[in-house]
Amino acid sequence: MEPTFKTGDYLLTDKVSYQAGQPHRGDVVIFHAPAAAGCVEGTGCDFIKRVLGLPGDTVSVHDNAIWINGQAIPEPYIPEENYTKEAEFTRGGREIVLGPEEYFLSGDNRPHSHDSRAFGPVTKQEIVGRAFFRYWPLNKIGIIPRVNYEGFSSTSAFSAAGQ
Repeated sequence: MEPTFKTGDYLLTDKVSYQAGQPHRGDVVIFHAPAAAGCVEGTGCDFIKRVLGLPGDTVSVHDNAIWINGQAIPEPYIPEENYTKEAEFTRGGREIVLGPEEYFLSGDNRPHSHDSRAFGPVTKQEIVGRAFFRYWPLNKIGIIPRVNYEGFSSTSAFSAAGQ
């Protein structure tokens, strides 16, 4: 998740909020890596990524961007030199329609992130919780803000239907 987080950062995870609520676009979440991620079995491999696609969204990756419902999502936290490219799951401009409990998660370090572009959507059941507070290093201590995607007005099929 560099540059947002570095190896050795310590975070607190809210494991309760998603029991009753849903992840929001822009949340940074911890989740159990899916089998397609290739983690060594029994290692308790968890990933940290950002929620970009919500249930009902149509997602594609092309033109150096992640597209949600036909709009390129603005991502000011991605350095210009970090090119957003397709991976195995999104190759060829493939459009993915997320199911009622599916999320499209992506790392901020796009050239080196193994995320939904490679292994597909992640279910709500795989999400452990939301990273909400960094307590190490001390010079970066504080609340982890949810990104406000100004000017991005994409509404998923499920949220438009009131689900």
